[in-house]
Amino acid sequence: MRTLFISDLHLTAEREDITRAFDAFMSQDALGADAVYILGDLFEFWVGDDDNSPFNQQVVSIIRRLVDSGVPCFFVQGNRDFLVGKRFVKKTGAILLGDETVIDLYGRKTLIMHGDTLCTDDVKYQEFRAKVHQPWLQWVYNRIPLVWRRKLVKKVQTGASSEKETKSSQIMDVNPDAVAEAITRNGVELLIHGHTHRPNFHQLNDNKQRIVLGDWYSQSSILQVTEHDIELINRPL
Repeated sequence: MRTLFISDLHLTAEREDITRAFDAFMSQDALGADAVYILGDLFEFWVGDDDNSPFNQQVVSIIRRLVDSGVPCFFVQGNRDFLVGKRFVKKTGAILLGDETVIDLYGRKTLIMHGDTLCTDDVKYQEFRAKVHQPWLQWVYNRIPLVWRRKLVKKVQTGASSEKETKSSQIMDVNPDAVAEAITRNGVELLIHGHTHRPNFHQLNDNKQRIVLGDWYSQSSILQVTEHDIELINRPL
């Protein structure tokens, strides 16, 4: 019995090594697992469910293959793929979860999320997030021609990269009060998230624990949880 968690792969056609590692994980490590949870930013950016590029179809087929083998796959939207929607879910067979989901992880009440909502010190990002998550704005965006959306995304990404260089590492990390509030609000003892690219185990007050998943830029980062053990596995790409 084992459940696997991954996040922040930032898959793109330009990084074939990461895609190969993801394919290997889904076709080997994940086979026979109780469940696989993808906690956001699977893609460098998801332009929309109607983007049927060969690369996107390849990733969809990798997920579909695992689901068809009988392993449930759950997906949490990240800040790079918050536009993943119903058509993606239908194609992959994955189950789309909300921003915060509480699961029973072998008897341990656990909160899973992408983690960007915990970075409350980054006020500009939180304001941006609130805007782009408005349903009416996403409705309008999804009706813009695909070629225009791709250009718009590139422009936004360029601006975000430039702004990120000027932000302190503290601002881009989670806020301890936000973490404590999320744990208390959901009544859990374990929190698992990604987003910050700072893999670690954090022991909190009252025997609470926070586990941060790593990114896949230079290695694959897999959290494996069993009934008796929790292990963060890192492998070179």
